[in-house]
Amino acid sequence: MNSISRAILLCSLPFTVLHAQEVEKKQEPELRPFQQEFLNLPQEKREEFNKKLTEAQRLFGQKRVFETLEKAGEAAAVFPNSPDLLNLEGACQVEFRNFDKALVLFKKADELAPGQPSIIFNIGELNFVNKNWEAAETSLIRVLEMTGKNPVGNDLQLARLVEFKLLLSKLKLGKKDEVEKLATKYDYLDDSPFPYYAEAAIHFAAAREIEAEAAMQRAARIFQDPAVLAPWQDTMIEFGYIKGFFGGDLETAEE
Repeated sequence: MNSISRAILLCSLPFTVLHAQEVEKKQEPELRPFQQEFLNLPQEKREEFNKKLTEAQRLFGQKRVFETLEKAGEAAAVFPNSPDLLNLEGACQVEFRNFDKALVLFKKADELAPGQPSIIFNIGELNFVNKNWEAAETSLIRVLEMTGKNPVGNDLQLARLVEFKLLLSKLKLGKKDEVEKLATKYDYLDDSPFPYYAEAAIHFAAAREIEAEAAMQRAARIFQDPAVLAPWQDTMIEFGYIKGFFGGDLETAEE
């Protein structure tokens, strides 16, 4: 799995389309247009859509992407204007590295449900992978503003990964003072690999590859769960600091 699809799966927090029993609890002024449109569907159609969307999300979690798209298409035939559905379809396009198609889907989801962290993150991720550093920086800052100051558990891991991508984007933009400040924001008691990978990124930027590798090795000794380290390693691969699975030199950060 490439880094962007891994991150999208990690942060795909559903902006759930209203279930039938939830609809009755909502006051009409609180509803967004797509939610009101969904509410106008017959109950059996709402239930059918929710069932198909849930199944599509389950299939995507198993990386059965073609089946996911097939089930998502069935859901879209019932109700196409769901941010969750568009976000999921965008994630599938990322798996195929159809980044332009994915970006269109994510932006449409953002128009329907503005300000959802998972959608903004996905847009930022695409800008990051496509090396649109200013746009990536803007989106990633927005995500951090939404996630709060004291995340815990998986939210903490995601927030730190977002900050790391922000650090790398700032490196590309030549914002050295901001990079140094962000790199020292957390010490080695932090419950994430951020301090080690931030140190590694700065060493790589200065062509100190041995020191960079040593920093990542320390992270590997402390965070021994491959699932924890994988998004950080993938980010370094996407950025060009380390080689991918198939080998070959990637673009360096100084280019």
